[in-house]
Amino acid sequence: MLSKHGVLDGNQDYLKKISYLIRRLIHAGEIYTKELDRTYQVSVPQLLCLLSLYENGSLPPSQIAKNMMVGSSTVTGIIDRLEQKGLVRRVRKSPDCRMITISLTETGKKLARNAPPPIRQEIIDGLKRLPKSEIEKIIHGLEMLVDLIDMQELEVEQSN
Repeated sequence: MLSKHGVLDGNQDYLKKISYLIRRLIHAGEIYTKELDRTYQVSVPQLLCLLSLYENGSLPPSQIAKNMMVGSSTVTGIIDRLEQKGLVRRVRKSPDCRMITISLTETGKKLARNAPPPIRQEIIDGLKRLPKSEIEKIIHGLEMLVDLIDMQELEVEQSN
């Protein structure tokens, strides 16, 4: 039970259950990552990059980074690895060659078209079976967890 200050009153069972469920989700994500690498030889971030290009067409790296919610240096490394695998290519768009866009190769398009979604299909299928009210509860709970994480990140940043 929560007190008026939001602190659990002596019942650690809730914290244990939440911790256990989060660990199970993380473990499922790790298994998905290994399956993706074994089957398609790409990582989850690489798949997200491919899907961003597949859904939006050629994009500058800065836009890919925004779509993926990562930094520009991170997306540069992802693009480098995808280019080495022959899945994307850099295209120079301006006369001075500073502006580039990233395009999918035919192999990259095929992989993006056939790869599994970036979250486990079982989750997608399960969510499709739930009533809207249950989905809204899940969204609310996840938003609360994300807000807690965001608050902790802010507190860490301010203390440095």
